[in-house]
Amino acid sequence: MRKKMPHRLYVEYPLLKDDLVELSPEQSHYLANVMRAQPGDAVGLFNGHDGEWAAEVAQIKKKCVGLRVICQSKQQHSEPTLMLAFAPIKKARIDFVAQKATELGVSHLQPILTHRTNVERVKTDRMQANAVEAAEQCERLTVPTVSEPIKLGELLAYWPKDRMIMFCDEDLSGLTAHTALSQLPEEQKASPWAIIIGPEGGFDDTERAAIKANTNTIVVSLGPRVLRADTAAIAAISLWQSAVGDW
Repeated sequence: MRKKMPHRLYVEYPLLKDDLVELSPEQSHYLANVMRAQPGDAVGLFNGHDGEWAAEVAQIKKKCVGLRVICQSKQQHSEPTLMLAFAPIKKARIDFVAQKATELGVSHLQPILTHRTNVERVKTDRMQANAVEAAEQCERLTVPTVSEPIKLGELLAYWPKDRMIMFCDEDLSGLTAHTALSQLPEEQKASPWAIIIGPEGGFDDTERAAIKANTNTIVVSLGPRVLRADTAAIAAISLWQSAVGDW
């Protein structure tokens, strides 16, 4: 009987029965040296396309662990298409946003540069690593994609015609988020979406006007309290999921 090992790993290979998957050096180190894996230990594998597969440790080399794919344990299923476009914040808090957005079902993370953004550099590779780790832990079958930062104006200039925008305006001019979203026609609820979150100082008037000018924008309120940018992002995703997502 195989020894169970409660761990899941994201890989970028196709997953097929009886295939041998060689893990990256980082994953191999983690399994062999941190988790003390032994041949026969069970591991879950997913790649964002083929569902989840049960595998077992087949070989342990000095810098490479090989896993034998056994059978599919979960089928791939569709998820809502939701982008989180947010102004970058300090390192620990941007890690938090990447992790929690992944757990809450965001499909794409897009840092945006605004007039009041005060973070000069965004490590998108670190964001991607946080997203992968969160997906492994929360039993999600996909991992959000991460794009390089883009200026807000450029993002809006090429906005897809079919993607709706949930704009959390701090002036409280919109309906409460859950109410506004729940009242939308079904075809809009089923569309691809984006949530736009500003920097700590908020969007300036020009930026707010540009977002509102998009015909796909739904202006909502997150309530009477002033929220930090990371708190606002998590609150907004939760409200969106409860109204039009897959909760």
